[in-house]
Amino acid sequence: MIEWLLAPFVYDFMQRAFIAALIVGGLCSTLGTYVVLRKLSFIGDGLAHASFAGIVIAYLRGGSFWIGAAIATIVTALGIGFVHRRANVSLDTAIGVLFTAAFALGVFLMSRSSRATLDLQSFLFGSILGVSRDDLFVVLGLGLVVALVIGALWRPLLYTSFDPVVAQAAGIRAGFIDYVLLVILALTIIVSVQLVGIVLVAALLVTPAAAAAQLTQRFVPMMLLSCAFGIVSTIGGLYASYELHASSGATIVLLATVIFFAALTASVSRRPRRVP
Repeated sequence: MIEWLLAPFVYDFMQRAFIAALIVGGLCSTLGTYVVLRKLSFIGDGLAHASFAGIVIAYLRGGSFWIGAAIATIVTALGIGFVHRRANVSLDTAIGVLFTAAFALGVFLMSRSSRATLDLQSFLFGSILGVSRDDLFVVLGLGLVVALVIGALWRPLLYTSFDPVVAQAAGIRAGFIDYVLLVILALTIIVSVQLVGIVLVAALLVTPAAAAAQLTQRFVPMMLLSCAFGIVSTIGGLYASYELHASSGATIVLLATVIFFAALTASVSRRPRRVP
């Protein structure tokens, strides 16, 4: 049993992959609690697709994919907040308009370039086994920034998630907190794209928190359970993909989905039956 557990760690790339999985699994599932409470599940998919434009621009300019993705994702996140709050457009509409525009921009630039030979598969479906030492430092740095922001704005984020009107009346700058949440969501998604890719990143952000919400309605237990489910999904999925020789990103998301349905089954079984 011990030999089986330690077998993947013989390889340096697997050591880096497990560290990245641990960071991203905990980070996404923790922040996902706010996403689920605010009913923002669509935003993870939207911002992940928006990062594609930045990745393409960075590729064409010979720059860093991390920086390109960060700029595109953060600008899109702030644009969503601005259109929603200032133009009185519903949030899901703002997300749908801006993320499709950003993704279309990336496709347009790729189609116009004669040297567009970028391998999209690693960005669409993730390539955690290709995480380098430098990538790991970026993941750790961005993860630390997000964790510090969540810690510093714990109460404002909590109050605005449950009742933004009351929070505003209590002196909390709800608009500013919303923008901060969008930015740290963008940073979290940038980190996660390397792990599970653009297509699957929304699932990692939402599914563990959705599973936790089936088992408890209290915020702190929900966040702790979500974090635990996220870590189990990423680490367990990485082990499973190693043994099955399958896509790591897809295996991680499938394991998270299994956990969600297990939590849903447990929740349904605890509910009192209606008397006919």
